[in-house]
Amino acid sequence: MKEIKYLDKSGTISLVAPSFGCTTEPYKTRLQVAIKNLTEEGFKIDKGLNIFLNKDKVRSNSARLCAKEFNDAYLHSSSQAIISVGGGETMCEILPYIDFKRIAKAPFKFFMGFSDNTNLTFTLATISEVPTIYGPCAPAFAFKPFKYSTLDALSLLQGKKKTVNGYPYWDRYPSSNASNPLAMSSYTEKKTLRLFPNQNIEINGRLLGGCLDSLVTLCGTKYDQVKEYLEKYKSDGFIWFLEACDLNSLSIERALFQLKEAGWFKYAKGFILGRPLCYRKSTFGITHYGAIKRAIGSLHLPLIMDADLGHFDPSMPIITGVKAKVKADKENNFSISY
Repeated sequence: MKEIKYLDKSGTISLVAPSFGCTTEPYKTRLQVAIKNLTEEGFKIDKGLNIFLNKDKVRSNSARLCAKEFNDAYLHSSSQAIISVGGGETMCEILPYIDFKRIAKAPFKFFMGFSDNTNLTFTLATISEVPTIYGPCAPAFAFKPFKYSTLDALSLLQGKKKTVNGYPYWDRYPSSNASNPLAMSSYTEKKTLRLFPNQNIEINGRLLGGCLDSLVTLCGTKYDQVKEYLEKYKSDGFIWFLEACDLNSLSIERALFQLKEAGWFKYAKGFILGRPLCYRKSTFGITHYGAIKRAIGSLHLPLIMDADLGHFDPSMPIITGVKAKVKADKENNFSISY
């Protein structure tokens, strides 16, 4: 893997829109305020041409121009880090135009985003061997003081922190009120981990994962170079971190079955599983707990379920493609140490 170079305190951050552009509320106002907040922190902001565009419904621009924005930010700008301004639905379409070979040879830059950004956070790690951060998109930095996931994300980007700990509370009903875009999250739900087996867990390995919706789309395509990656680093073993957006419990079960049968979980040492958006909703009486255990329980590996990961705020930023120690216990403590 490429050696990490961290973001300087006064470094430049490129903002890109490889999928969704911030043209509607609450995202537009949040991005504008986030740019202001990050500038006040001392960072220089390089604004991509697509970040306030929406040329085709869920797409900020054409696949070719979205890829060009990202390639330019990585290969031709003076930035030290790149942050996506949003997730979306169709980022997979830009992959034919991403210059993975040149990125592999270029000076290192962190790329950060989550959800649909898995199409880049995962492929940059497994194809170009560039560590990435599965973490908050730029509009999340609209809320100050930075705390939880945004504070931890900036700490990882700058190399200030080697251990990220889970959070005590989370927001079950996140606000997306267009008339009040800067409404704060309400952290009212107490974090409760589900551990299988029901005992303290400690795992060492290389982190891989992202949004299950996107990963299952990549599986079997020419951008699926997972087997080669696994063989190269098999002596480390792998810790898979996974969360789901649109998938219901049975869709989660099918997706995990597909990845398992495709050989992705060879050399796996354990799993971090975030709260899916179908949290505790059953399909034909099957919840996500039952679906996960049915799909990968036969691997007899540790499962850390309902971790602080995913589309509910706050979500722990996770560096993809690097070695780490993951610990969880029955007192709901959870940490990732790099």
